[in-house]
Amino acid sequence: HYEPPPVETRGSGIHGRGVYATRSIKMGTRIIEYLGERITHKEADRRYELKGDDDGHTFLFIASQRTVIDAGVNGNIARFINHSCKPNCYVQIIDGVIWIRAARTIRPGQELTYHYNTDGEALIKCRCRPGCQTLL
Repeated sequence: HYEPPPVETRGSGIHGRGVYATRSIKMGTRIIEYLGERITHKEADRRYELKGDDDGHTFLFIASQRTVIDAGVNGNIARFINHSCKPNCYVQIIDGVIWIRAARTIRPGQELTYHYNTDGEALIKCRCRPGCQTLL
């Protein structure tokens, strides 16, 4: 039987909206799939270039050498999981499917985070905690 993910979105102290546990989540639990339109890397680059400099969101996630998931199109709440340099979740990609999993036990009310592991141009300042100097 289908059981909805134990999470909800609300305002985040890290950035914009965040995803929060609605009940305790055990370490190793597969929490939610990162959903969205599957596109090529070329199309993802095109879409990213069209974004304005004042747009602080990107919902593009590399699933494989051929596929990027754009959660801005038909995505779910997983797109609102914020970055942290000390995350409580991690990403597992199995056959092009992106899963967000609990890296440790997550208490109800805690915000879910994972490390974005970007290889971009270090233009995005990390907001995971006050004083973090990481550039993504």
